[in-house]
Amino acid sequence: MIPFPDISPEIFTIHLFGMEFSLRWYALAYLAGLLIGWRIIVALMRRPRLWGDAAPMPPARVEELLTWVILGVVLGGRLGFVLFYEPGYYLANPGQIPVIWQGGMSFHGGFLGVVLASWWYCRRNGIPALRLADALAVATPIGLGLGRLANFINAELWGRPTDAPWGVVFPGQAAQNCPGITGPCARHPSQLYEAGLEGVLLAAALFLLVRAGGLRRPGQVLGLFLIGYGLSRFVVEFFRQADAQFITPDNPLGHVLGGPVWGVTMGQLLSLPMVLVGLAFLIRARARPAVPQGAA
Repeated sequence: MIPFPDISPEIFTIHLFGMEFSLRWYALAYLAGLLIGWRIIVALMRRPRLWGDAAPMPPARVEELLTWVILGVVLGGRLGFVLFYEPGYYLANPGQIPVIWQGGMSFHGGFLGVVLASWWYCRRNGIPALRLADALAVATPIGLGLGRLANFINAELWGRPTDAPWGVVFPGQAAQNCPGITGPCARHPSQLYEAGLEGVLLAAALFLLVRAGGLRRPGQVLGLFLIGYGLSRFVVEFFRQADAQFITPDNPLGHVLGGPVWGVTMGQLLSLPMVLVGLAFLIRARARPAVPQGAA
């Protein structure tokens, strides 16, 4: 087993007027992911040949789009966590819903938030939504990877107990609560699994598809992103500890459908529709002719 590295979740803390202001790795990961994604989209918009004809929007307008994306990520991510994972608690404590600095964000909720915000932006500005969705798909995996690395530094969203030599001994009473295990409890570093699959591998696959002319078939890059993320998350859920609210003595794996041994977790349940929708986009895109290079 591997001891958890001595990394503080806080990069630095400033004390002013009796209060503490901290910059955390998690916040930095969000900021870096959004800024890198912004620059990726700008770079795509500056290369009309990648699209076959003109890019879907001027590069100068991507900064305006970023504002809508941030709103979608934050509002959708928080509301998704509230509705998908702890609706009972937040129904009883509605004042806690805006308290996002204490944690509690859902990727699936954030994804839906970005979809709605981007669709609204496209509708208001006459931008082809499917082509912009392809650009957003290319820009997303790097942010996902950074977010999962921040989850690891925060020692949260760890995996199930394991005796694998790369198992990590995460700190905290909850992480060390492993029934039937005596001594330090090592767990799968599932955050790093996700960073590798959803971040590095998916980003590489999408960039290769773009280089091969993938943006010339609207919806193709988006389809691959949805399939890639959905499958990655589905697989990692076999190693990731389920959310505490779904775990009971009779359901130790936290399945929301099925039985205590075989079933699906909430993460898997939310990822399956992404795979199916991604397949539909991919099949539809491949069934249509690519935009000719240099078309008017």
